[in-house]
Amino acid sequence: MFPANQLAALPRVSLAHLPTPLEELHNLTRHMGGPRLLVKRDDLTGLATGGNKTRKLEFLMAEAIGQKCDCVLTAGGPQSNHCRQTAAASARFGLECHLVLGGQPRQEAGNLLLDELLGGRLHWVEKSQRNATLDHLADELRQQGRKPYIIPVGGSNARGVLGYVAAMVELMEQLEAKRIQVDHIVFPTSSGGTQAGIVLGATLCGFQGQVTAISVDQVPDCQVPDEHASERFLVAVCRVANGAAALLGVQERLEVKQFQTNYDYLGAGYGVVGALEREAITLLARQEGLLVGPVYSGRALGGLLDQIRQGIYKADETVLFWHTGDETALHAYRDDLL
Repeated sequence: MFPANQLAALPRVSLAHLPTPLEELHNLTRHMGGPRLLVKRDDLTGLATGGNKTRKLEFLMAEAIGQKCDCVLTAGGPQSNHCRQTAAASARFGLECHLVLGGQPRQEAGNLLLDELLGGRLHWVEKSQRNATLDHLADELRQQGRKPYIIPVGGSNARGVLGYVAAMVELMEQLEAKRIQVDHIVFPTSSGGTQAGIVLGATLCGFQGQVTAISVDQVPDCQVPDEHASERFLVAVCRVANGAAALLGVQERLEVKQFQTNYDYLGAGYGVVGALEREAITLLARQEGLLVGPVYSGRALGGLLDQIRQGIYKADETVLFWHTGDETALHAYRDDLL
């Protein structure tokens, strides 16, 4: 049985508009000829336009406030949805926010524009230097008498994972109220925190369907050299999921094999829009009036649509697409999309 009392007892602030809607995609279902398609609208969590990171930040910011930190540091890509939502959460609680961005800015649009409007202080580095820069910046701030709180890329640590354990509880309540049985849950994964939380939550809640993550940038663990075994993606996802289980005080522990992940849709790389993403973004917009983003949700939706065309899902099954909310970045990808 799910430990609802333990989850409720953990420190948490209110940032998200919950529960997020669970909607039918009637037009897209007809267009594809089945299966029945649903969408969980975490693009509507509400913090600075919303997204999945808001759920994680409810637990992470609670810890930062509890530790009496006065600034928050995190990292991400040039169009990071996590950084945008972290900057917004920091502003909400009057904390200084430092964002370490890996790579080069495309243009001052999309999330980058919002980062600055929200007061985020941007630090540009090579992607490989993000974590080292976070640590160095935190040391500098401590020397100035500050008390920084570091959030990893994507908010993907054991405490952040709790946001999606709670999200699975929310979903199960919605499904029960609507008397819907879902056969498959499909969603994008990158830093792995959302995946860890959904799989842990599904296990604790007794969800009977299949949970599949579509990787937008991670490669299979078998392709990672042995000398970097500790950095293998699903090993790390499993580790943080079990860390969240420990925080909840449950005995359940997951194994790597429980994290079903599809790596077939990596395209030309992270943040590179191709025909798969363009078709998925345009099709959903014109069939349902619903926007998905160019980096995460668009790629995962494109993968789902491709799998439907391959006949992987039966016409009489019900598939839930979990929209993690990155459409704000669309404005920075105009030339790639049109």
